Amino acid sequence: MKKFRKVLDGLTTSSPANPGGSPACGSAAGTPSTAPTPRELEIQETLMSEHFQICKTVRHGVPYQPTALAFDPVQKILAIGSRSGGVRLLGRPGVDCHCQHESGAAVLQLQFLINEGALVTACADDTLHLWNLRQRRPAILHSLKFNRERITFCHLPFQSKWLYVGTERGNTHIVNIESFILSGYVIMWNKAIELSTKTHPGPVVHLSDSPKDEGKLLIGFESGTIVMWDLRAKRTDFRIYYDEAIHSASWHHEGRQFMCSHSDGSLSMWNLRNTAKPFQVTFPHGKTQRDGRKESCKPILKVEYKTSRNSSEAFVVFSGGLSYDKAGRRPTLTIMHGKAITVLEMDYPIVDFLLLCETPYINEVQEPYAVVVLLEKDFVVVDLTQSNFPIFENPYPMDIHESPVTCTAYFADCPPDIIPVLYSIGAKHKKTGYSHKEWPVSGGTWTVGSQTYPEIIITGHADGSIKFWDATAITLQMLYKLKTSKVFEKPKSGDVGRSAELVEEDPYAVQMISWCPQSRILCVVGISAHVILYRFSKHDASTTITSLEVRLQCEMEDVISPSDTENTPSFSDPSGHSPQPQPPSPRSNTPDSMRDSIPCLKVKDRMIRMPPGYQAELVVQLLWVDGEPPQQITSLDLNSAYGLLALGNCNGLTVVDYLQKTILLCMSTLELYGSADPFQRLTRSPRKNRQSTSGLTELSDNQVSLDLERSKSPTSAPYTPSLHNDPRGTGEPVSNLRSCHYSPVFYLLDNVKGPGRKLSLPTDLKTDLDHVNGHCTSPTSQPCPTGRARVPGGPEGPRLARRGPGRPPFRKAQSAACMEVSLPVSSLTEGYPSRRAMLQQLHGVSMYSHDEHHITTYSWSERESRENSFSRSRSSSVSSIDRETKEAVTTLQFAESYGHKSDTLPTPCLWVGTSLGLVLIIPMSIPTDEQERLEDPVTVAPTGTVLMLKGSILRIGFLDCGGALINSPYEVWRDQHAPDHPDRPRKRKLVNFSPSSSQEASGDGHLAVVCSERQAKVFFMPSQACLYVHNITESSFVLRADVVSVCNSVCLACFCANGHIMTLSLPSLRPLLDVNYLPLTDMRIARTFCFTNGGQALYLCSPTEIQRITYSQEMCDNLQEMLGELFTPIETPEAQNRGFLKGFFGGNAQTFDREELFGEAAAGKASRSLAQHIPGQGGMEGMKAAAGGVVGELARARIALDERGQRLGELEERTALMMTSAETFSKHAHELMLKCKDKKWYQF
Repeated sequence: MKKFRKVLDGLTTSSPANPGGSPACGSAAGTPSTAPTPRELEIQETLMSEHFQICKTVRHGVPYQPTALAFDPVQKILAIGSRSGGVRLLGRPGVDCHCQHESGAAVLQLQFLINEGALVTACADDTLHLWNLRQRRPAILHSLKFNRERITFCHLPFQSKWLYVGTERGNTHIVNIESFILSGYVIMWNKAIELSTKTHPGPVVHLSDSPKDEGKLLIGFESGTIVMWDLRAKRTDFRIYYDEAIHSASWHHEGRQFMCSHSDGSLSMWNLRNTAKPFQVTFPHGKTQRDGRKESCKPILKVEYKTSRNSSEAFVVFSGGLSYDKAGRRPTLTIMHGKAITVLEMDYPIVDFLLLCETPYINEVQEPYAVVVLLEKDFVVVDLTQSNFPIFENPYPMDIHESPVTCTAYFADCPPDIIPVLYSIGAKHKKTGYSHKEWPVSGGTWTVGSQTYPEIIITGHADGSIKFWDATAITLQMLYKLKTSKVFEKPKSGDVGRSAELVEEDPYAVQMISWCPQSRILCVVGISAHVILYRFSKHDASTTITSLEVRLQCEMEDVISPSDTENTPSFSDPSGHSPQPQPPSPRSNTPDSMRDSIPCLKVKDRMIRMPPGYQAELVVQLLWVDGEPPQQITSLDLNSAYGLLALGNCNGLTVVDYLQKTILLCMSTLELYGSADPFQRLTRSPRKNRQSTSGLTELSDNQVSLDLERSKSPTSAPYTPSLHNDPRGTGEPVSNLRSCHYSPVFYLLDNVKGPGRKLSLPTDLKTDLDHVNGHCTSPTSQPCPTGRARVPGGPEGPRLARRGPGRPPFRKAQSAACMEVSLPVSSLTEGYPSRRAMLQQLHGVSMYSHDEHHITTYSWSERESRENSFSRSRSSSVSSIDRETKEAVTTLQFAESYGHKSDTLPTPCLWVGTSLGLVLIIPMSIPTDEQERLEDPVTVAPTGTVLMLKGSILRIGFLDCGGALINSPYEVWRDQHAPDHPDRPRKRKLVNFSPSSSQEASGDGHLAVVCSERQAKVFFMPSQACLYVHNITESSFVLRADVVSVCNSVCLACFCANGHIMTLSLPSLRPLLDVNYLPLTDMRIARTFCFTNGGQALYLCSPTEIQRITYSQEMCDNLQEMLGELFTPIETPEAQNRGFLKGFFGGNAQTFDREELFGEAAAGKASRSLAQHIPGQGGMEGMKAAAGGVVGELARARIALDERGQRLGELEERTALMMTSAETFSKHAHELMLKCKDKKWYQF
């Protein structure tokens, strides 16, 4: 290896000078560059393309926009349908399955084939589907598409194979579940009503068979007509015409009466003996007014009428029915039991509810024990067996969206002790008052797989909260919740104006999370340009939070007053921590133009008692500068071994020593380069910057006109900070917005709303559209005038004027849950060279790009912007980069590396990646002794070392010369608030930390893997030679990239904006996987997508759900073992023996042969044009595709044995029936023989 390093050094010193310090890299994918021969590395790559496969594993959270609910009372499995065509099947904890209809049509209704392992779904595209649940991955067996009628209601009687389907035309069709073919038996609406009726009864809203007689079908029409249809006689028994529309109906188990809910908020009771009028009409929530009339109430959308053995009074449960005059009341579920009425208020609107009963037979006492309530964004189960009706503690993670999710982090193979510790701390803060009974949805079986390791998911939310989740073995359980807002002072009641507005607009929203599982140190980046550092402790403590304020405004410009009579220069403080005057309170009503050297939020400055768990230790805040709010933080890294924290934004970089609570470095990106700036950018002249632009009259999708005229410099000179003062500057019309210099990094887009579309983009995917807020937030741009801005008239005028030039960068929390923009594939694959061009197409705003280090100009006319078209021109001159000096820090990484080519041993370094595709290496000198580390300063010395790539830098990782992943140094966790122990003093224990005075073996060098949004490169350190280069994409750009461990090896995983997931081998960058996983990538997915070790990843697939996927073939093979079984063979409970008297007096249910009525022999065939049968893929072929390996074979054998046992049981029953029939025939024949024995032939 030493020989190889010397060869590299010799090649690089003999090669021509390169500003980036690396040889020119070829563009061929995965090919070595012109520098060294990589064969001498002797790295054996073990990963092949067959090691990778994309597969969804499990989905967590409440289904988004739920529409339907169903329950199997024998299997105890629950099904939830959604508007997007998804079906979630839930059983005991661990039994959680998501199915998706390919059509994406909304699920209207769900019907279980009770204890049969099958489910019928009715969708909005008028298609019925039969799902096979006897396999771990359910699949569709049959589909039936209705062509001429719309499906409105379905009903499947228990132990029946005939499904009743009501339609919008008022007809009722019957479907054979086994063959999924329509029967010729049809109940036409005109036969169900009287001939004298002049109006159509409306769609069918209810179907149910009578508990007393299965041959009678109750049909409810929307208009208020109710018909009892005799299936045998093919006629009506009775008709009811009611004035109010019907929403639902429910039978008493004896079949003598039923209850209906109506649109006027009333419940009507009907007795079959007298159907002329209801024998009882009640308005449960309607009070009688003074004039004797009932007050108007909202409709009762559903009612359930169930009886109980222990009480003579029945349970009546319904949703809705509140009076209209009570505005603002939350949705309610009412439980009536006798004279007691209990109203349960819900947090969200009620979609559906079901009563869970002990028996599946409708003609027995139902004995309800719980009610399942499906809400728009929640799922609640109420215990009916206790008088106070407590709710059950939900074992599923249904509160992920309690506050909108704004960011995610995924950690696999965590230290095994971290999950029990977090759970024990979080359990102390759990809610109480839950029912003590077991969770009633307990179907299915699930066992922890053999290949499991600790996994943790962290979610950040719009209210500033952080949630830790146990994600081990494809489950998700809440561990611990942290509220970052407790670090800051609450706004006082006297504060008005913008202070109150800040509270409404989520100033604590979490943007980024950095967590070190080994040291248990947590860093949280907030939208208000603040970073909070937390340490974990098992003991409570009373401490004061240290606050550091950073003035990160590193480029100086002149500020023109509104009157333009004087120039007010703004000076920058490169140290970032020079003594500042005492700032006023950030909550005071200071005008935006007067705000200077104050943070956006005020940290509590008193002693605070902190409970066990994560305790805040340090807060770093960026300050306002001359009326401009601080730019949001775009990158963060933490290293517990070094005791350092680094953060960057579009202005520059800050390094903080959190052990000594000091700021080590605060510099602009340009100052970090020194004389090694590869572009030699010019300091711009204020006169050239003062180019008038077209007035921004309205922010909409149809009209955005920003004429960007940039100053061109014919020469180049080294960058030096200077103060621009131009007394000749004249004021320009304030209605015209000055041109700002757009950064290639994307920031918050401030409430851009257009007709029929909402744009709400995440922080790291938004262009720095400074004009949208009516102010220039770029430190390198010509500042807008301070004071009150005059904005053109129109609908957007007052809004822009209200925001003013100093509007803070955080408007509404940019939740990943409310992002509604989809990026079509065509726009990503047809001529869009970068994400700037794509967002230009989305927003109609011009912007600049530096892909391939060329300036790219998009010039739009007003007409072209409306048509979403653009023209692209390139300049081959690298010197033209002087038109753009604003450079954001996009990624940071602490590591043991080499800051200079001449270094022989690694030292602590900070790698800095920027939006222009440049990587800087900053070496540091850190004292090794613990006491010296707390007292002596840390030396940070930018060297000007630069590496170059195409596109913004996304990820930096490190490999040793054997190709193994190098983990960052870390400090082993120690509880700082634990009581002192004389025998075991609390000393810092560092891992992977190699000071320069030792460990000569590490001097062999290492590999650095750098990935940008366009390109990946592998460099050899310390020579900085580029070994491999791969152009990842030309038609799109990379959103997320990470160096991950898979199958005992390492690869580079990338997720692109066009939905492709790619993996590249390391270090050779060979393409191993390229799958178009998502046909449409929206901003929510782009914001929350993250990779982790073990071949796993996750993203927020909807505002309320987390989707976990795997790209490992090994995990795909073991997935069948990890998933739960939905169906378990259970014997169907026997019907109760009701006794002779009840049966004699008509109380027993009458059975009849449906096959005799609905079969093809009796009813004939239905019209072929009415419905089309579509065979599914859920048979044995689908099961073979889903199941693999020994586990799949065992599952198939088990299912085959179950089915064989069922067939043997049926055969035994048929044999017994034949024997009984034969005995009866023999008996009758013997009687007949005795009767006719003595008769003569003429007597017959």
